[in-house]
Amino acid sequence: MTPKTDIRPDAHHLVDQLPDNASWDDLMYQIYVRQAIDQGIADADAGRMIPHEEVLRRVLGPKAK
Repeated sequence: MTPKTDIRPDAHHLVDQLPDNASWDDLMYQIYVRQAIDQGIADADAGRMIPHEEVLRRVLGPKAK
């Protein structure tokens, strides 16, 4: 995934999707979520992933199946 040079259309879309009573915190959360998703997609595209079984082993220990 290549980074966009002009994020304004995406930023406008995020703002337009917020409810009328949204706070700055709501906007910041949406920005955070968007960045996290974009980073996850970039990591997956670059092959930087951990197999599901390995995650379970790391989180649950050797008894995880």
